[in-house]
Amino acid sequence: GQGVDEPLSATGFRQAEAAGLFLSNVKFTHVFSSDLLRAKQTAATILGKNKFCKDLEIKYDTRLRERKYGVAEGRPLTDLKAMAKAAGEQCPSFTPSGGETLDEVRERARDFFEFLCQLAVELEQKEQDMHGAASRSSGTSEEQFVFPWTNHCSETELTSGNGEASKTLDANILVVSHGAYMRNWIGYFVSDLNCALPTNLTKSQLSSVSPNTGVSHFIIKLENGNLLKPEITCVCLNQDSHL
Repeated sequence: GQGVDEPLSATGFRQAEAAGLFLSNVKFTHVFSSDLLRAKQTAATILGKNKFCKDLEIKYDTRLRERKYGVAEGRPLTDLKAMAKAAGEQCPSFTPSGGETLDEVRERARDFFEFLCQLAVELEQKEQDMHGAASRSSGTSEEQFVFPWTNHCSETELTSGNGEASKTLDANILVVSHGAYMRNWIGYFVSDLNCALPTNLTKSQLSSVSPNTGVSHFIIKLENGNLLKPEITCVCLNQDSHL
C-alpha cells in the first residue's frame, strides 16, 4: 500500500538491476515513477544500467502510488483476505476501512494516462514547429527503439502495421509503479479504451498482478493529436524473462 514506505530488499535490488540490463538498449525520452521509495529505487536502478539515458531526470508522481489499503496496510495478505471474507466479499474488489476503491485507483490511472497523452501531443507539436513534420525522425538511431522482447511477439504487434513506428516515436516513456495499481490501469486500457491484446494472452494473465519488475509494453497512437480516442496496442504484458 501507501502507508508502509519500505526500501527494496536485496532481492528487490537484484530484480531491478536485471530489469535495467534487460532495458539497457532502450532510449527513453521520459521517466516517471511513483514517489514511494521502492518504486524510486527501482526507477533509479533501471536508469543506472541504461546506455542512453543514465542522466535522464526521474519525475515522481503521487498518481502512480500503489492502491491505498487503509487498516490492512502493513499486515499479511491473509489478514486482508480474512477481512474480505468477513464482509462477504472477495479480493481484490474488497475495500478495507480507510482504503481506496478500485474505481478510485482507476481514476488516478486515467488522470495520469491523459496527462501522458497531452505530453506526447505537445512534444509532437513542438517538433513540428521547430523542424517541420518531414524531419521528425531525423537523427534518431533506429537501434535506440529496439525493444528486447521483440522475439516474444509478432512484428505486426510491434509496429501496428506501420513499418516506421520504431523511428517516429514522439515519446518513449518508462513508468515505474506498483502491482495492484498497474492491474487497474491495464483494466482501464482494456475495458474503457479497447486496447488490442496479444493473441496468446489468457484471461487469467490479464487479471493477474505483475511479478516484481514485470515489464508491460504499450504502443499509443493519437491520430491528429486526438486525445479522446487513443489507439492502444499491448505488445507484451508482465514480461519477466529477465528474472
